[in-house]
Amino acid sequence: MERTSRLRHLRIIFGDQLDRNSAIFDGYDPQQDQLWMSEVEEEISYVPSHKQRIVLFLSAMRHFRAELEEAGKPVRYHPLQADRRHDSGKSFRDLISQTIREDRPETIRVVLPGDFRVKKVLEEIAAEHEIPLEILPDLHFYCTVNEFHKFAKGRKTLLMETFYRQMRKKHDLLMRDGKPFGGSWNYDHDNRESFPKHGPGKIGHPTSFQHDEITQEVVALVEARYPDHPGSLDSFALPVTPGQASRMLSDFVRWHLPDFGRFEDAMWTDEPFLNHSRLSTCMNLKLLDPRDCVAAAVKAYQDGSAPLASVEGFVRQIVGWREFIRGVYWTRMPDYAELNYFEHDQPIPSFFWSGQTEMRCVGQSMKHVLEHGYVHHIHRLMVLGNLAMTYGMHPYEFHRWHMAMYLDAVDWVSLPNTLGMSQHGDGGVVGTKPYCSTGNYIDKMSNFCHGCKYHPKKAMGDEACPITTFYWDFLDRHYDRLQNNQRMKLQLKHIERKRDNGEIEAIRQHADHLRKVWQS
Repeated sequence: MERTSRLRHLRIIFGDQLDRNSAIFDGYDPQQDQLWMSEVEEEISYVPSHKQRIVLFLSAMRHFRAELEEAGKPVRYHPLQADRRHDSGKSFRDLISQTIREDRPETIRVVLPGDFRVKKVLEEIAAEHEIPLEILPDLHFYCTVNEFHKFAKGRKTLLMETFYRQMRKKHDLLMRDGKPFGGSWNYDHDNRESFPKHGPGKIGHPTSFQHDEITQEVVALVEARYPDHPGSLDSFALPVTPGQASRMLSDFVRWHLPDFGRFEDAMWTDEPFLNHSRLSTCMNLKLLDPRDCVAAAVKAYQDGSAPLASVEGFVRQIVGWREFIRGVYWTRMPDYAELNYFEHDQPIPSFFWSGQTEMRCVGQSMKHVLEHGYVHHIHRLMVLGNLAMTYGMHPYEFHRWHMAMYLDAVDWVSLPNTLGMSQHGDGGVVGTKPYCSTGNYIDKMSNFCHGCKYHPKKAMGDEACPITTFYWDFLDRHYDRLQNNQRMKLQLKHIERKRDNGEIEAIRQHADHLRKVWQS
């Protein structure tokens, strides 16, 4: 459809905004407005993106374009080519500036991006071309940025639990007569079981999807253009359309939600998914509305097909944690990205990219990351994140690694989860304590320590578990910083005893040795 008048709004849709109900379509007129999408090299290569992450975004974007055009909404679309020489532009800035010069729109209209960096670029482009920039709210979320500002204003600490309860009340979720279902707000204490000795038993994998023609084209592009990027495309089978995402939700609620909560924190050899949903990719690209996820889970409880502890835990991940993390991001950026509470500066060891390590828990976690661009939250927090923090990895570099390797990573959700929750780089804005442990926790929650060359209880010597070694070294190095944290008192008592008996010096020497080996 050709425009019959000057371009009114240049409406930009980003790769993580594939939402049919987006505010970008409010007042849209194809004769006056232009929908604009682009696949941009710099967004793929500013971190070395996992091959499956590239396929997920590009395939989902191309499917969304096709859906829009079928609905009579033409899109000016800039695709990448297998041969870089045929690209229409290298950077988002170049592409959008070219469009502005050619079409002279009256305004640029966008929904708030998922990355502060992109928002800043948009503002710079608008200023350079002297064109108004309208930033619309993202209707996908339960809580607006302004609402979170009001929640955070005047608070010395931001407790997720306080925010979560407010959200439950406001949206009347798992509530009856102003009180939470079952009499408790949080059933986390029921969701910490490990598997019995024989393991989890037979658990079906999440629903998978065959590659259609669009996805096949994208897979071929990625194999040709990004052969050296990490990860494998052999197992890619994720939703790339809203219809597929809805089916994945239905199957999760039916087959996995009932046991999701009970074993939420458990891990097992060669089990990358267990009863976890993998719906974060669908929600973070906006293929799936979080309200639909919550409604389906609540209905399962009301129908008697899923226990309250599982349903509440799932709802808390979405309405509590996901919304809270986004609020922290937009109220604390850009300074948040610079925080480094422990002043850590160690580089990323090579096995975080290759998975080649004799630590069985880390090897298992990295195997799943490389094969699927995914591991669930305990692998992320208490295996990989735990080791990264106690080893002393720079928190922002850990975030960049996370952005590269995980399919569900978008800056707004990755940064507070990695720099904040995982690495405690924000000093307690997101988490009230550093999430660290010896190998004993991993031994309790998995079978990874059986058959590993390292012993989870040993901190020194050839059989010492590096996670245990670095745990004690971390507490010793940061003893003074951690003294005022009430939740760390018991751990610091153990450090005092190890100092008194001279053990800590040997642990420190072993930790220094490991760092040198890992950096060689």
